[in-house]
Amino acid sequence: MRVSGSIAPAAERAAGTRRLRVLTLTPFYPSAEDGSQGGFVAEPLSWMEPEEIENHVIAVQPFYRERQHPADSGERSRWETYFSVPGNFGLPTAGAFLAASLMRTVHKMNRMGSFDLVHAHGALPCGDVARLISERLGIPFVVSVHGLDVFSDAFSETQAGRAASGWCRRVSKRVYGSARSVICISEKVRERLGRDLCGKAEVIYNGVDVEMFRTGAELQSPSTVLSVGNLIPIKGHALLLRAFARVSELVSECSLEIFGDGPERRNLVRLAQELGISGRVRFQGRQSREKITEAMRRCAVFALPSSYEGLGCVYLEAMASGKAVIGCRGQGIEEVIEHGKNGFLISPGSETELSDGLGMFLQNEDLRYRVGTSARSTVLQRYMISHQARQLIKVYRGCAR
Repeated sequence: MRVSGSIAPAAERAAGTRRLRVLTLTPFYPSAEDGSQGGFVAEPLSWMEPEEIENHVIAVQPFYRERQHPADSGERSRWETYFSVPGNFGLPTAGAFLAASLMRTVHKMNRMGSFDLVHAHGALPCGDVARLISERLGIPFVVSVHGLDVFSDAFSETQAGRAASGWCRRVSKRVYGSARSVICISEKVRERLGRDLCGKAEVIYNGVDVEMFRTGAELQSPSTVLSVGNLIPIKGHALLLRAFARVSELVSECSLEIFGDGPERRNLVRLAQELGISGRVRFQGRQSREKITEAMRRCAVFALPSSYEGLGCVYLEAMASGKAVIGCRGQGIEEVIEHGKNGFLISPGSETELSDGLGMFLQNEDLRYRVGTSARSTVLQRYMISHQARQLIKVYRGCAR
């Protein structure tokens, strides 16, 4: 039995509200090859009762990436590939190519049962496709923004590069302007969208499956620090390694587990060797959802000093697992973590603050327990999947044709 119970209020269900048919377009979704990706998109769908929402999912990827196939799931989903120019210049044109490859499929699906709404995840390329479908078939759409890569100066610096950033911003702005609603995963993301769109932008925080991510007994020896995230510079793994090296001099039996993969892996392995901590650090690579949940239950502390995070589902998952969590100020997770009460916040890039936080938690079991208990309570109150699903249903009904 799920902790949250039913999604829709009994009075609403009794009133015989019409079931909506929603098409989801997303580049983030679990696949047979990688069941851990895109859980923040997939998991709320199963919580929308059959009489409430009938979800159909088209997950997409450019042709030059490894082919993905649908995972075993009760949801109606399929993976499609599309042509895209590799690199940053492919971003602003990808929507047109993807729309060309999907339009016949969407037409066919719509004839089998008319869609009431399209939900696109990300402006590029899925939001641009949703805009074109909306124009062609007269179906309204909403778009979710999951990170800080909205049309802003940060976009040009971190995602598209200077040459392509202006083009990306123009396409993104057209998408946001045409959408019935722009769903942001945090106030930080809504702030990045700018004042012009605040009237239609609303915040729906990601939710956590609190049965999957639950409390468990941590390993007694060694005391394990866990980090989960793609191995890219903005996630702060190099900072974590340096801070952990300092702490390991004080806490004799601590260890560090890093789950994830990416272009920085070789550099990080080399850094661990240079710091003399390679024997205490385990690079676990990309792992299944089950392996991640197990790691969160057994760790002592979760840390991800990311300096560019719209929210960060992994923080919420660790909090739901009853763990002391360390994140950075100025990111979306600052809206969830109350420093010193249900987690710990550091200044971005501060090795001293991070090592102090790690040392404090690793050396004080009572503090870990108190903060971890408060963290799970926070998730139960506001950040379960049922909360997210209920808010999504409200947006869908308000925006559907």
